[in-house]
Amino acid sequence: MSIRVLPDFLINQIAAGEVVERPASVVKELVENALDAGADQIIIDVVDGGRTMISVIDNGRGMDKVDLANCVLRHATSKLPDDDLLNINFMGFRGEALPSIASVSDMEIDTNNEMGEHGFHLDANTNEIRPSDWENGTRIRVANLFAKTPARLKFLNTDKSELLAVVDVVKRLAMSRSDVGFLLNNKWHFPKNQELIERIISVMGEDVRGQMLPVDAKSSSSDMRIHGYISHPTLKRASSVDQYLFVNGRPVKDKVLIAALRAAYMDVMHAREFPLCALYLELPSNSVDVNVSPAKTEVHFLEPTHVRSFIIKTLRDVLSKTLNQNTFMEPVHDTFADNKNFDLPPMQTFLNSGLNTNNLYAKNFVAEPIVSQQNCCTEPEIKAQETEFDLPLGRVIGQLNNKYILAENVNGFVIVDQHAAHERITYEKLRKHEIKTQPLLTPVVIKLRREDVDAVLVIKDELKQCGLVVDEFGEEAIAIFEKPADWDLNWEKCLQEIADEVRSYGHSSRLNEKLHLKLANYACHHSVRAGRKLNMAEMDALLRDIERTEHGGECNHGRPVYKVISISELDAMFERI
Repeated sequence: MSIRVLPDFLINQIAAGEVVERPASVVKELVENALDAGADQIIIDVVDGGRTMISVIDNGRGMDKVDLANCVLRHATSKLPDDDLLNINFMGFRGEALPSIASVSDMEIDTNNEMGEHGFHLDANTNEIRPSDWENGTRIRVANLFAKTPARLKFLNTDKSELLAVVDVVKRLAMSRSDVGFLLNNKWHFPKNQELIERIISVMGEDVRGQMLPVDAKSSSSDMRIHGYISHPTLKRASSVDQYLFVNGRPVKDKVLIAALRAAYMDVMHAREFPLCALYLELPSNSVDVNVSPAKTEVHFLEPTHVRSFIIKTLRDVLSKTLNQNTFMEPVHDTFADNKNFDLPPMQTFLNSGLNTNNLYAKNFVAEPIVSQQNCCTEPEIKAQETEFDLPLGRVIGQLNNKYILAENVNGFVIVDQHAAHERITYEKLRKHEIKTQPLLTPVVIKLRREDVDAVLVIKDELKQCGLVVDEFGEEAIAIFEKPADWDLNWEKCLQEIADEVRSYGHSSRLNEKLHLKLANYACHHSVRAGRKLNMAEMDALLRDIERTEHGGECNHGRPVYKVISISELDAMFERI
């Protein structure tokens, strides 16, 4: 069979299969075009989930007659002025969206750039252009989506499911530009020039108010910045639905960023739970390739390892602030949002009794502390001016059910879970110790495929930090020369899992996660248990130490360590308001 050039209509339909997966894809492309046109108000309407009609109206720069004719041609774009695919500063740039959409629907465009006497109307079915009374900006109406390719219709979900996908797309674009107003179906409204935190609350829900931590950091070794908000570890979702990640203003679902976020929360949240975030990564455009897929939701970083480590360090620094470093916090409850309460922070020294170094298991597993720690329990006395009421967790007033420590501070009533508090202190104390390694008289040799050997060697230095010393043993095997003391794993399975992750994502946190689980389990089993009666001195020491402990607002499993009930809430309970 001879080679032939496909006709334009078929080329456009093939492209549509890549760009236009469902109605939400159409909305995404049209709204991105509106943003690139400088719009600050965008109105979206969809009927029947988008299959019957999609309308996007913007107040951006419209088009003249020539641009209107060119906009439906394949690979026609105004967004690559210097033809440099490594210097892209627009949401769209491939010139595939409009001709692809037109090939599978009935599309009409009304536009006016206010430079002529009138606007213009384009019927994409006939490519006929005629004068229009459209006043400014652009309106694109897409009717009967996939009518020209009916086989595609059967792959669409119900109208409600498709509408939910459209809502998700609009939310992500609204999060990318809090200065722009969005209105979807007269129901979902995000006003323009919103403060970022208010836009986050509008998108994620009122329960995030007072529960988001600000992030803003620049890399010291490169021109890279990350800013935005992440949730307290005690605020979480059952899926990644409220994780909003952006690279140079572009909403993405990138495996490097997702893995970095997971690693940052590894020791404060359960693996099956998901933090909330709105994170904006900014870096030079020539350091990231956005021309990876037609949908433009994936990116490739020039230095993914550097990006990942920068994000992990930044987020961990934010999460590890102590109560004593961060004494101003939002209310735990939002019933009285105007009342300023203590938050759920993280922290930085430890209760020395949290780890019994005479315990054989602990001595075999961890070495001496990497840095010397102050003995919080034997400090002479708290400074005179630092009264118990001024302290974040306040003055102990008793114990409830041999399980909860009750205290009061200037803001109200504090309830502390004694086991969760001591568990976090014990875990952080363990984490500050080096992991003891056990040299092997005879190396353990693990046979792997050649590509898996290469993958493991990529992170050889990271494995060494976890106590596992490995090197290649021929071309198809890895030799283990040292392993963490008192730690026996199925090393063949472990190294294979590590290799799989490195080959898929460029890195692996598998061994680090296993180390975290081991330390967390030890901390859980060797901490003050619920049901143990504590005296006032022990309770006070526990409160003072949790105030100085990293991630002190939550235990190793992500459960809250304490709650604060404000005076306003107590007054409301007793109808004193």
